[in-house]
Amino acid sequence: MNYNLGASTYLLVATLMVGGCKMSDSTENKQPAESTSKAAQALPNWRAMWNFGDPAGTEEKFREALNEGIAAQDQEYIWVVTTQLARTLGMQRKFADADAILDGIRGDLDKASIEVNLRYLLERGRVLNSSGKAEESIPVFEAAWNMGQGKEQDPLTADAGHMLGIAAKGEAAIEWAHRTMGFCEASPDERCKGWLGPLYNNTGWTLHDQSNFEGALELWEKSLTFNQTKGDTNTIFISRWTIARCYRSMGRMDEALAEQLSLHKDRATAGDPGMGYIEEELGELYLALNNPKEARPWFSKAYEMLGKDEWLKAEEPERLERLKKLGSE
Repeated sequence: MNYNLGASTYLLVATLMVGGCKMSDSTENKQPAESTSKAAQALPNWRAMWNFGDPAGTEEKFREALNEGIAAQDQEYIWVVTTQLARTLGMQRKFADADAILDGIRGDLDKASIEVNLRYLLERGRVLNSSGKAEESIPVFEAAWNMGQGKEQDPLTADAGHMLGIAAKGEAAIEWAHRTMGFCEASPDERCKGWLGPLYNNTGWTLHDQSNFEGALELWEKSLTFNQTKGDTNTIFISRWTIARCYRSMGRMDEALAEQLSLHKDRATAGDPGMGYIEEELGELYLALNNPKEARPWFSKAYEMLGKDEWLKAEEPERLERLKKLGSE
């Protein structure tokens, strides 16, 4: 079994966003709020509270922000923060709690803004998708996609399209990805265009999982160029990793090894502790090059780092067991 095909898409999640799916709304905590009420502007900036690597800590901050919103009697702010609170719970795999939070505002949606309704649908869909009910999430995301058309909510509409590219399978996933890319490219909203990086990346993984390595590499090279224009070191590292990963799939082992070693060095220089995926990939490369002795310490380090990840423990225990075994042989 190849443990670094679709499973390795989780690199993006662990490093950037949401557990259990591919790269998610990377622009969410960097852009100005869609909400424009004066009261909301005086309340804490909920976007600045987001730490996708620490959903439990973010949950606590959102609960405090929610209390401030209640004290200020700003209903729009309350609704928006409630959807984000549900998102933190879903990321912690507390799916019943997330649904309960969303159930609490469901009866108010007819009084809420388009933004709140879109956010409600997005988080309801994400809970379904992350809890293993991808097929059930598709009509929810489609409802969000349709609702957002022509409503000056392009970033959230793009989020719905990007989630459809994740939840759908096979050719349907590719169709949604291309449809959403076209939507973002045509949008006058720069926040919407910010989705192009994640879309290039995620669609590349879909093609990679279909063994269309040339197509995946083309999109990942576009993703690298996009991320370089943004100057975000973290997403640049991810793009470099995926390109090197694709080299391995294509049998370009020497290029893959050289790039992963360079990436490991550059990441250390940048003071980035990493998540263990570069170490895992170096182990795989040395193993594929018939050098198990050189592979062993990389697998051992990968297990040490990835073994702490709750998502991998729940979803891919055999992958972790394999790392443990190869790191100790």
